[in-house]
Amino acid sequence: MLRMLTLALALMVPFSVLAQGAQVAFGGMKQDTSAPVEVTADQLSVNQADGTALYTGNVVIGQGEMRLAAPQVLVVYAEAAGRIDRLEATGGVTLVNGTDAAEAERADYSIDAGTIVMTGNVLLTQGDNALTSELMTVNLDDGTAQMSGRVKSVLQQPQTSVNP
Repeated sequence: MLRMLTLALALMVPFSVLAQGAQVAFGGMKQDTSAPVEVTADQLSVNQADGTALYTGNVVIGQGEMRLAAPQVLVVYAEAAGRIDRLEATGGVTLVNGTDAAEAERADYSIDAGTIVMTGNVLLTQGDNALTSELMTVNLDDGTAQMSGRVKSVLQQPQTSVNP
């Protein structure tokens, strides 16, 4: 009975840590933020005055192994012509890197910083495991993510065969 209680308490420790905030691995590899960014969409509207481009309709952005999809993405260019400063994806965003996938209402990708901040009903899936929160910051340089805002996790336990 004592061993069962000890095991139960040991299994609860990760859940209490995740409830306050969690750092998890994201993507099977580090992202190459110097790789070219490819954007496809149904429509494009360019605003030369403020240095932005608005992609709408089935927007898919790729950089190396990473893919980001959303209904709308605003590309903000740096003062140096032709260089992207950041991407602002809205309307329901899906981010895939390696075997990991994340969904949220919004994602802000800072190219130079190599970070993606996802907000609003964030869902991260890693294999059969799932984590949810209100905010997730992905560091593409080291392949980690920090989750906060009522973090919840569902961790699948490996199946073990029982011998009669």
